[in-house]
Amino acid sequence: MDHFKIAVIDDEAIAGREIKRGLSAESYEVETFLNATSALHRLDQVSFDLFLCDLRLPDLSGMDVLRSVRTRCPQSEVIIMTGYSSIDSAIEAIRDGAFHYITKPVKMNELRLLVRRALDKVMLVREKEALKEALFSQNQPAKIIGNSKAIRDVFRMIEKVAPLDCTVLIQGESGTGKEMVARALHEQSPRKHQPFVSFNCGGFTEELIANELFGHEKGAFTGATEAKIGLLEAANKGTIFLDEISQMPISMQVKLLRFVEERSLLRLGGVKSLQVDIRLVAASNQDLKAMVKAQAFREDLYYRLNVVLISLPPLRERRDDIPLLIRHFLHKYRRAFGKAINGISADVLDILRQYPFPGNVRELENIIERAVALCDEHEISSRDLPSDLKTLSIRSFDDKTYVSLEDKEKQYIQEVLIKTNYQKGLAAEILGLPRTSLWRKMKRYGLT
Repeated sequence: MDHFKIAVIDDEAIAGREIKRGLSAESYEVETFLNATSALHRLDQVSFDLFLCDLRLPDLSGMDVLRSVRTRCPQSEVIIMTGYSSIDSAIEAIRDGAFHYITKPVKMNELRLLVRRALDKVMLVREKEALKEALFSQNQPAKIIGNSKAIRDVFRMIEKVAPLDCTVLIQGESGTGKEMVARALHEQSPRKHQPFVSFNCGGFTEELIANELFGHEKGAFTGATEAKIGLLEAANKGTIFLDEISQMPISMQVKLLRFVEERSLLRLGGVKSLQVDIRLVAASNQDLKAMVKAQAFREDLYYRLNVVLISLPPLRERRDDIPLLIRHFLHKYRRAFGKAINGISADVLDILRQYPFPGNVRELENIIERAVALCDEHEISSRDLPSDLKTLSIRSFDDKTYVSLEDKEKQYIQEVLIKTNYQKGLAAEILGLPRTSLWRKMKRYGLT
């Protein structure tokens, strides 16, 4: 039987407990919440398959919850619980995306049937998405996850620049998703049905880079028994992505500059120039402008590449996106590994929120992949994290400055005395102490 997680949001504690008891008997995992805020906050840690939500709540309305769930968990379903007087509003909720509604007081047999139907739909959507991913995983469009201001600025820049045929330079630390941005530029451009070719310039000699990018003719060198098309030629009509361009040897930068200016290439050993029509996107984890000043990168090439600059923020500068990224990677790897894991514990979320992530989004993905692989429960806990992360919360606790209980008591008594203008009778009453005990403590702490 598939493992499903259900959230019940009802400000009547007894009603919530009764629903939990009735649904837990069906082997569903159920959590209850007395208000919408606490339920939506829990979404940072856990993925729910179904929400049973009262239409009228003390903080937000059931409609607010519905809209938030539709945005944050589009594959989940929502059932609205309502009194007879609010049925019109419940029908409106169905039009806005709710699965159905049920009237209060809830009849358990009716609710079980409705929940089963909703979860059947959730399972069908899961299977459909899994099949689609299996069939088209190699052709899925690049998906950049995030809702922080920093990443929204990146989205807007991609949207503006993608339709234009200009050269783009992407700068950001390793692991921030530079190739993903390059793919997004390609997929949102008129060239999207043409090749996207990627090449990492790091760690290769000039000869190897030249051979990979420009190709060679038969007999160009010993061992060249046949002609080879280079990546620039293979990317004709499409996009070429040159990653870690900062590591390209200076001598090779001269050859690339000529290609950028003329959009023509000469295969090694060749005598005839070939024209190609490609869009060039380059990326670097180094500050190329600073490298130009240090004469470590050609200035003329830098300005040819830096027509439009997209700067990617490190993960430590977009911490609000960490829960979204966790949910995305959790969904990805629980399906890949066939595990029924619904979320992460609160302490794991706290640890990941304060961790500096030197490896950025790529490191977070590796952490979640490892945790899903090791987890034997329905929720990832701190024991599923790498050992250096397990001790992070302890280290951060030790780094804080704490005062003794005596110092805390002295400070509090002094504050009460000041507020009461040293009226000892009133201060003793507020502190819940006999006047004699207050007098002894004042003497002990030097507050007389």
